[in-house]
Amino acid sequence: MATSAVSNSTATSGRRRTFWAQFLFNAWTYRYLYLMLVFPFVFFIIFRFYPMWGNIIAFKKYQLMHGIWGSEWVGFKHFNTLFDDPAFMRVLRNTVSIAVFKLVFTFPAPILLALFINEVRHMAYKRFVQTVVYVPHFLSWVIYGAILYIVLSPANGIVNNVVAAFGLEKVAFFQKPGYFQPIVIISSLLKETGWAAIIYLATIATIDLTLYEAAIIDGANRWQLMRYVTLPGLAMTIVTLFILQIGFFLNVGFEQIFILQNNMVLMTADVIETFIYRVGIRQARFDFTTAAGLFNGLVGMVLVLLADRLAKRLDLPGIF
Repeated sequence: MATSAVSNSTATSGRRRTFWAQFLFNAWTYRYLYLMLVFPFVFFIIFRFYPMWGNIIAFKKYQLMHGIWGSEWVGFKHFNTLFDDPAFMRVLRNTVSIAVFKLVFTFPAPILLALFINEVRHMAYKRFVQTVVYVPHFLSWVIYGAILYIVLSPANGIVNNVVAAFGLEKVAFFQKPGYFQPIVIISSLLKETGWAAIIYLATIATIDLTLYEAAIIDGANRWQLMRYVTLPGLAMTIVTLFILQIGFFLNVGFEQIFILQNNMVLMTADVIETFIYRVGIRQARFDFTTAAGLFNGLVGMVLVLLADRLAKRLDLPGIF
């Protein structure tokens, strides 16, 4: 018995020495690659992990003069207040509504665009289309929002001019709460779909051409090639990006919402991110809105874990 314990201990020690010897060997062999990781690690430690200590404010009655550690503990008081606040519940409904529509419409759009661009055989036209759909991504939301205001203007906007040409009444799109969320979804599609399609096009380029040749020999047409060769080749990328996007489910885009919203559409335009800015920064209620931000992050983490587990149950690759 004692001999067995000694032998197990010796084997464990041997494995540990082997692990560290292998680690040190790899660290020295690939030292320049590891050196490239130093700056990303420093960045994430300083700007991602260290600020997470500030989430303690969500459980305190934060007073600036006393600091984080000197402020009084209040437990889950801010969370209770948060979910009893009708304004926050309206904000949460708006956020979930926009998030669901973005997930339903803006996630599959780049996949479809990449599939269709891949089917274009005229290279000059293909490059032209790619350039046109990429360009909007490089415009800031300030510029893009200004363009939207001009295009949708009730005075002389292009859309309202077309509406008037059909004998209909012009619409003040940015003054009606019911139009705000559709404008957010459509503008996101027009601005980001081309850029998001890049990673799918890159994945398509890695698919083995012999698979297409074999399918063509078997009599597959263009649609069947897309369905049975291209889409399965994209499966891993689609699942990975879906799980990552689910993690930011309630982050619907502060810049876009903040630029496009105004007091007349606040009923449907106010989301968690703008609520945190307006109440937390402008009204200096840091503890209350830190609770809102922490809730937002926890929802994202739970959704990522659930999506990853669901993917594995369906025999698809997860991210963990």
